[in-house]
Amino acid sequence: MKITITKNEQEFDVTAAWRIIGQMLAKPDAVIGLSTGQTTIGMHGIVAAIYKQYPFDVSRITLFNVDELTNLPREYAGSCYSIIHEQLVKPLGIAEENFIMPPTMADDFVAEARLFDQRLAARGGADLQMLGIGWNGHIGINQPGTPFESETWVSPMDPIFEERVRKETGVAADHVLGGLTLGIKNIMQTRKIVLIAKGEHKAEIIEKAILGPVTTDIPASVVQLHPNCEILLDAAAASRIQRFIPLT
Repeated sequence: MKITITKNEQEFDVTAAWRIIGQMLAKPDAVIGLSTGQTTIGMHGIVAAIYKQYPFDVSRITLFNVDELTNLPREYAGSCYSIIHEQLVKPLGIAEENFIMPPTMADDFVAEARLFDQRLAARGGADLQMLGIGWNGHIGINQPGTPFESETWVSPMDPIFEERVRKETGVAADHVLGGLTLGIKNIMQTRKIVLIAKGEHKAEIIEKAILGPVTTDIPASVVQLHPNCEILLDAAAASRIQRFIPLT
């Protein structure tokens, strides 16, 4: 497990962006998994800006997101499809058939989970997964307590995020929300993982996930077992582990 600590948020965004671009340049038919949220906005913007200034061949690149919200319209600005489409797919001109995402609405999400897996497998599986970490240690939408052998499924949202989504969409309290997510087993089958976090609010969970025991109580801790994983942090997110790892 490699740990990279950047000096500040700006350096983090640039470094993370080049992890994505580097994979695209190294393997022109790469399959790249992304994550959404505040951590990734800056890095995605830099990828798009570099591509605009120095275009390169992305015609065979496949993008997907590690998860997607369920029982909400795809047009909702907070859907992972909408976010990744606006931040990367559209700016890079990725063909729609090379943007693999499950639907947000379906009669049979079990079948959609299988289809999501099949479509990724048909491309040879994921080469790179840029993986965010939630405040409670979730990865994808695999909440604490999710078995490590879990495969792609529909998981409940964490309560803080769900409250925000309900406020933004105005859906009724009895309208079931969740997220179709790659399972922990699927994530661990990715050839390379880059676990990303920035900001002081992520410092405590990073300490637990990286330096603590591997436990389903903190799903992100499982990446300690991955053979090709980089932990990419800004100085604020790394503040509680700095005494163990020098600034790079």
